[in-house]
Amino acid sequence: MGSDEFIEICKEEVRKHNEQHMDKKEDFVVFVVWQCKTLQNHKAILSASNKGAMLYECTYNGDKKELYLDAYKKFENKCIKLGGENNEI
Repeated sequence: MGSDEFIEICKEEVRKHNEQHMDKKEDFVVFVVWQCKTLQNHKAILSASNKGAMLYECTYNGDKKELYLDAYKKFENKCIKLGGENNEI
């Protein structure tokens, strides 16, 4: 499987999953955050433009011809101050 085909399949699966878990129907765009290919395997991180969209990890196992979809939801946003007296960078 080529990278373009992998990404198109991932976008479609993310679209389906996202639509199933939306509180209300709205238009959104699925986009790729990151992707890589190693030998016959692919991995990508995707999300969608709607409010509250999850982060999706798609992994293609080229040996088994299987696609795995993991969905993550942000549960915390924490500010960690760096620099100053105790944390100099």
